[in-house]
Amino acid sequence: MESLLSLSFDYLSSCDGGKIRKGLRQLEGLLAQIVLSKSNKTSVANKRKSTATAPAKESKPKELSALKDDAAFREFFKLQEGFEWNVAIRLVGCLERLLGRGSNGQNDLLIVSTLDLLHGMLLIHPPSRSLFAREIYMNLLLDLLDPTSCPAIQSSTLLTLVSALLNAPRNTRTFESLDGLLTATSLFKSRSINREVKMKTVEFLYFYLMPEMPSSAFNGGTQGYYGSQALWGVGPRNKSSSGMDEDIRSPDEKQALLGKHLANVEDLVEDLRGSVFGGSIF
Repeated sequence: MESLLSLSFDYLSSCDGGKIRKGLRQLEGLLAQIVLSKSNKTSVANKRKSTATAPAKESKPKELSALKDDAAFREFFKLQEGFEWNVAIRLVGCLERLLGRGSNGQNDLLIVSTLDLLHGMLLIHPPSRSLFAREIYMNLLLDLLDPTSCPAIQSSTLLTLVSALLNAPRNTRTFESLDGLLTATSLFKSRSINREVKMKTVEFLYFYLMPEMPSSAFNGGTQGYYGSQALWGVGPRNKSSSGMDEDIRSPDEKQALLGKHLANVEDLVEDLRGSVFGGSIF
């Protein structure tokens, strides 16, 4: 696994678009092997018969409960705990270089592919989200939300931003401190964006208004999570005298912040409360 990661990282650091694309595909293939179930073993004769009588079935994602017992996933997860083999930080570096190359069709496609892979990595390895507690990395995503970016980049960036903020209150505070709400609402108000991007922006704002939970509640408070924070230059979370996480803000506090940039926040909150999911937690 280390040799495949090393080769992929070499391709990602290249200035050649074809090699970058190859590195992204290799990483995508590795992740697919880890998170997708293999089809049941059958005889050659049965395979031929099934192929002739029924369409091929796509691999299905493994159950989350099964991943923790999967040897390949455990090995991969362990490798992600350090700088040398961490995929997310390599993808962020690749994004930085791609942004410096300007906007053109092929480069935009590479940016979208990198964002999609980063989105998946942040879901597979939650500790890597700690990267986006740092302003330099959060700024990178906000730069990609520029109204002049192509719609595909804007949509992929919004999805990646969700996975970067998911169950990560400190990252959300960094997002807010960098005027991320202004960036998102400016994109929403822009007359130049298409309907799909506008809808994804609304979905992102819904997500932002959801109640927050401390990262430890979803990572078991493991040493690995805090170890990863130290690796990314992020210290342990501050807690108040009552033991509450000081990084957490209530939905009402976030509604007030969003209200500085958007006039109809109350309508968003009412829609969220009226939804099946939102109404059960507000």
